[in-house]
Amino acid sequence: MNEQASTAGVQDAEVVIVGGGPVGMGLAIELGQRGVRTVVAERYAQPQPIPKGQNLTQRTMEHFHFWGAEKQLRAARTIPAEYGIGGLTAHGTLLGPHTYDWLQRDLVRPYYFTGNERLPQYATEAVLRQRVAQLPSVQALYGWEAKAVDQHADGASVVLGQRDGSGGERTLRCAYVVGCDGARSLVREQAGITQTRTDHDRMMVLLVFRSHGLHELLQRYPGKSYYNVLQPELQGYWKFFGRVDLGSTWFFHAPVPPGTTKDNFDFAAYLQEAVGAPFDIEFQHIGFWDLRFMLADRYRQGRVFVAGDAAHSHPPYGGYGVNSGLEDARNLGWKLAALLQGWGGEPLLDSYDGERRPVFASTMRDFIARSIETDRQFLEQHDPARDLPAFEAAWQARAQGAVGEVHAFEPHYEGSPVVWGGEGRGPSAMGRHQFEARPGHHLAPAVLPSGGNVFEALGPGFSLLAFEGAATADAVQAFLGAAAALGLPLTVVQAAGEGEHRRYGAPLVLVRPDQFVAWVGQPAEASGTLAGQVLSRAAGLPARAPAQGVVQV
Repeated sequence: MNEQASTAGVQDAEVVIVGGGPVGMGLAIELGQRGVRTVVAERYAQPQPIPKGQNLTQRTMEHFHFWGAEKQLRAARTIPAEYGIGGLTAHGTLLGPHTYDWLQRDLVRPYYFTGNERLPQYATEAVLRQRVAQLPSVQALYGWEAKAVDQHADGASVVLGQRDGSGGERTLRCAYVVGCDGARSLVREQAGITQTRTDHDRMMVLLVFRSHGLHELLQRYPGKSYYNVLQPELQGYWKFFGRVDLGSTWFFHAPVPPGTTKDNFDFAAYLQEAVGAPFDIEFQHIGFWDLRFMLADRYRQGRVFVAGDAAHSHPPYGGYGVNSGLEDARNLGWKLAALLQGWGGEPLLDSYDGERRPVFASTMRDFIARSIETDRQFLEQHDPARDLPAFEAAWQARAQGAVGEVHAFEPHYEGSPVVWGGEGRGPSAMGRHQFEARPGHHLAPAVLPSGGNVFEALGPGFSLLAFEGAATADAVQAFLGAAAALGLPLTVVQAAGEGEHRRYGAPLVLVRPDQFVAWVGQPAEASGTLAGQVLSRAAGLPARAPAQGVVQV
């Protein structure tokens, strides 16, 4: 690729990604593994040592599995494996009498192929950068930031400047641009993508500090990685502690009065009051941020897309942020590759907005904002000093509700225009974890009679699961013929007999490249015509008649 401005009509890359945090690097890997020529521009030469985005869910770890980086990521963990990504909620102080387990995502572990993980975002970024460096179709430009973005009917361009102010500049020409450049995204602004903000009018502090004493105090809660404290005066907003490593380094988020600075507030006392005991504190970072929700009004404008914090941002409650952004990368990446390689249509690119934006809107509304309002109401209605029995009964009910929240968070794309079935419904973060294969939902893992897992047999394109042996043979041929006629990559995974695959509840399941179900059906209905229609919809292509010689069932 050229390092200076390209000549007119020559593309430096098929996709330019602005922003090389976890989302940008994840997208670069998704594209690079599919052979898409990609440039990712990241303004920082090294990952920034601020511990954020630490809780990586089981679903996110599936991404790392398919990106060929799961083993490396787990090796980079800064906390022993027995410390999961579960947390604890306390009333009043962390050492007080009222606590319960919170957000125990291990409860839904059976529905995913991989286990969860926890490590600071800068450690995750380091692993992603290493993986990007192994992909010949991806070029990473560190120390460069976007200055301007433009697009036209046949392509787009990004002007980059060196962040160190040395005056170096280059223009990259490409087919598509993706802004993964954070909540203040220049890409989003220059593409004319507006956003809707919900400002909760709260100034927040982020503290990073060292303390061996806090580790000793919290050993009473073994295996916990983060802790939030509810206090009536905070009106539903949290004081939130998290481990960076085991035994010494911590981060802390909490509301502070407007006008607070590094020098006019006693942060040590604030921390100790939240814990309920004195302990040693050595500050490493004191920063501030505004608590608000933001959702881009669309995720695509022509040849420009936004993902991660450039598309949506929210308070760091519940570990939804980085995981949502990485799911954006998986969803968009295979769709861009499909169109660039000729087996996907424009409606497939439009479906990125149609699937991901409603899911985040639901995440924001049904989980994060709802939790703040629920906590506010609880604190207004219940006080252990006023009526201890009533408080304890309500506290126990909250503990059960925390279990329900984990089970209810099941992002899906029901009713998506590129999913067959589910009409009349829409994508949402609210759902139910099930082993049954359902159109628009994440495929659960299953051990095949061969001993391997179905996730190990899935192909990089679409995969057809066929589980009735001879009974599905004609249907398999119909799908293979239709895929060949459409030019779609299709892997067939076959199994017969008893086993976990039976719990999918259907003998035929079409799985997308991002492990979401595109269609389920029976052999008797899987004609060449239907197979062509199902595959065409899943790839965003116009429906076509089956090719000559395709078997009709």
